[in-house]
Amino acid sequence: MSNALKWYAVYTNPRAEKKVAAELDKRGYTYYLPLQKTQKQWSDRKKWVEEPLFKSYLFIYTNLELHYYDILGIQGLVKFIRIGSEIATLRDSQIDDIKLALEQTQDIELSHDKIESGTLVEVIAGPLKGRRGLVLEKSGNKYFSIEIEQLKTTLLLSLPANYLKISG
Repeated sequence: MSNALKWYAVYTNPRAEKKVAAELDKRGYTYYLPLQKTQKQWSDRKKWVEEPLFKSYLFIYTNLELHYYDILGIQGLVKFIRIGSEIATLRDSQIDDIKLALEQTQDIELSHDKIESGTLVEVIAGPLKGRRGLVLEKSGNKYFSIEIEQLKTTLLLSLPANYLKISG
């Protein structure tokens, strides 16, 4: 039996992420529910709300061998994410990338002439320093992407050209 603590992604019922997170907290589990502020428009008002970055997903840091059934029994939690027949794990650096991406508030266009779509780049400055990703587009808004493979999701960020170098 392994005592390894690892990050796992779980899938929840729609709009149940915060309820599942509250129950995980109540039971003493370490979890991460990335939230972003968005402005909602109703017919009579506007309001800023925090919504999950990944709809129906959250992350749990646990020893799965010890806590699998307890976690799976939480109301609103549907399943652990699998790749093939194996329950997928995430590296600490992937969770850190999500946290850093949410802290990143820059909205500066990428305009470096040498960097084309599909180029593998490394961030050399700022809070994402040392991370690698692909430039998705070079026309219009310019983005640097961080791929979270297990979720088949890409975070899109605007970074200044001087924060990037072509990765070899």
